[in-house]
Parts: sequence; structure tokens; C-alpha cells
Amino acid sequence: MRDNDNVIIKPPFTEEMKKEYTILIPDMLSFHFDLVVGVMAQHGYRMEVLKTSHRNIVEEGLKSVHNDTCYPALLVIGQFIDALKSGNYDINKTALLITQTGGGCRASNYIYLLRKALEKNGFGHIPVLSLNFSGLEKEYSVPLSFKMVVKLIFAIIYADFIMGVYNQCLPYEQNPGESLRLVKEWNARLLSQMSGPSFVRAKKNYKAILRDFAAIKRVKSDKIRVGIVGEIYLKFSPLGNNGLEDYLVSEGAEVINSGLLDFIMYCVYNNIYDKKLYGKGGLGYAANCLAMRYLKARRREMIAAIKGHGEFAPPSDFSKVISAAGDYLDHGVKMGEGWLLTAEMLELIHSGCNNIVSAQPFGCLPNHIVAKGMIRKIKDRYPDSNIVAVDYDPGASRINQENRLRLMLANAKLNGERREETATQKETGTAEVAV
Repeated sequence: MRDNDNVIIKPPFTEEMKKEYTILIPDMLSFHFDLVVGVMAQHGYRMEVLKTSHRNIVEEGLKSVHNDTCYPALLVIGQFIDALKSGNYDINKTALLITQTGGGCRASNYIYLLRKALEKNGFGHIPVLSLNFSGLEKEYSVPLSFKMVVKLIFAIIYADFIMGVYNQCLPYEQNPGESLRLVKEWNARLLSQMSGPSFVRAKKNYKAILRDFAAIKRVKSDKIRVGIVGEIYLKFSPLGNNGLEDYLVSEGAEVINSGLLDFIMYCVYNNIYDKKLYGKGGLGYAANCLAMRYLKARRREMIAAIKGHGEFAPPSDFSKVISAAGDYLDHGVKMGEGWLLTAEMLELIHSGCNNIVSAQPFGCLPNHIVAKGMIRKIKDRYPDSNIVAVDYDPGASRINQENRLRLMLANAKLNGERREETATQKETGTAEVAV
């Protein structure tokens, strides 16, 4: 809604509205958002993650935001507008929720574009809430108590944990669908634990999760391991990346995708690094240092559980991720995914995964610099690295995207055959000797 000065008025969301309003969330992280919604439900919020994925979402986005707006913004806003027009929701008792990171890109700025799009489509009365830890939109933010924050952190860690072992089971399962069934079972179990102390007793749950996934009957075969990096929405959202993970699995690959906790720790680390860049200290600096220590401890607890079990590969310690980018770019490069994108490519290579897909919005300057711009340098140092950048936007051809992925997979297969041939020659003593 606009006042007489043509300024968009932000409708409030009061405590009383929690009882009757449904809060819609755009789809991105299927492993994570169901647990996050469960945490919020414990505190009186009725939330629903939008699972729609049809073409009209893109069309609504194109009509509602400028065509130069980045693709993730177009999809998020298009999905909201599509849902409100679907007739499935009472538009007088519906609110929308969007996250804000506090950085200069993506999630910090979509909220303003969303409000403008709502007003344009006749939904200006619908409240828009912000979920952030940066003090943004204070009057319209979801209030987070310490207890809520702790539960949200554990929800994200559990989802990262389950996503990691699921990805290592899915390509090998003898009975299709068994891994996904187990994910749903564990989501239900964790949701049932949220009201009690067992939810934060992670070590016990880790052991049980590992035991259950290890019991899945799997075929022993050598799969091409492919890591996914990129802009955070396109990295995780099937709507944004045209079902990238499913496609890679269907082509015989095992997908490796770092967790959401990595991005959160990246944001916290950037706040700490600001002291070096700008001399920022005080309570904010101390709070971020405490948060980083806590998150690292929870991450190491997860890694120790996976290593102790021995069946699955654990994620990297975040300290290794931080140090990985050191020879390539400064940690002050933090617009969008910044140095993390380069660091994740390097950490994948260090862990033995040379095949990497970088999913990025077409024309996204930060991603083009820290992803495409660093690929040549990474390949110079690691000649066996097999990296492909795939652009996504409303006019991008899915066939062209899949052709680039097929070429990457073909190169991965060829590189594997060459390594096997070289190893065989060394064993039999038939390797050519340079004269």
C-alpha cells in the first residue's frame, strides 16, 4: 500500500496474527526448511514451505520485477505471487517470510522488491516478515529468543548431517526410494523431539542416524563424484537449478553439497574479519567470536561422529575452508558468496573431488568474479580439476545446461580412465620412460 507521498507502507504483523495467519516461505532447502518450520511451530508460528515448481512462477516473476533483477529474486518473488493468486490461501490471513543476510547482495535486498511486487499485484496489505540476525527490518523481524536460536542451529546441523549421508546413499541404493523414506522418518522423529531436551542431544541422534543409513542395502560401484558450489539459492533450490542434483544422480554421479552451516559460518566470520578491515570491535565483535566458537564446536562434534562410525565421509572442518582461499583471494572479498565460493571449490579438490559444478545466476557479478574468474587459476594449480560454470536465468535453455553437465561428466569419465591406465602401467612396469 502507498500513502499520499507515493511511499510503500509496510503492513505490520502483530502477536495476535500468529494465531490465525499462515506464513509462506519460498522453497530452497528441502532438507532444512521442514525442520525450521517445526521449530517455529513450537513458538506459535504457522508456516508453510511452498513446493511449487511450474513455469508460471517464472512468468509471475518476470511480470513483477525488472528483467535485470537476478534470477533467484525473480523466482522467490514469482513463487510468492503465484501462490497468492492460486486461490489456495486466504489473502487476508496470509503473511510472507524472507531471510536477510545483512550483506550487499541477494537476501538482504529482495524484501524491498517483494513489497513493491505485492503492491503492484494488489496484495499490498499482506505483511512481509524478515528472518535475520543482523538487526535489519527491526519492526518487521521475527523475534528470536535464545532458545529459538539454539533450536534453529540444531535444526540446520541435523539437516546438513542427514543431507550428507543421504547423498552418499542415494546413488547406490538397491531399493529405490529407501534413502528418501529414511529422511522422512528422521525428520518426523526430530520434529517430535523438539519440545524436549533430546533434540539437542546430538551425539545420540547422530549415532542412530548413521546406523539407520548404513543399514540401507547398497550396490558397490564407482560413481563419478561431483561437488556443487555457487550462489546459495541456485546451489540448493531445485526450482532454481532445474533439479540439478536429481539430474546428476540420474546420470550416474554421486553429489557432494556443503551444508547451510557453512554459509552461516561464512557470514559470522565476515563480521569478525571486519575488525581487521575497518577496526570494528565492541560487543558485536565479541558476540560473533563466541558464535563462531560455538558453531565450530558443533561442526566438529558432527565430524567426530561420522569419523567414529567409519561408513561415511564427513564434511571438512570450517577452519580448513577458511584457509583454503588464502592463496587465491583475500577474505575481504565477501559480496554475495565471496571467498567462500572459491574456498569450497578448493576444499572439494583437496578432499579428492575434482569434478565441480558452479551454479550461478546469469550476470551475477560476484559469482562471475569469485567462480568463473578463479577457475583458470585453480586449473593452473590443479590440472586434473574438472570445473564447469552453469548459468541460470529465465531465458536459459535447459538443454544447453544439461549438455554442459554431460560434457563435464564425460571429461570426468575420461580422466578416470586415464588415471586407471597410468596406475596399471606403473604396476606392470610398462609406463613410457622419457628419454
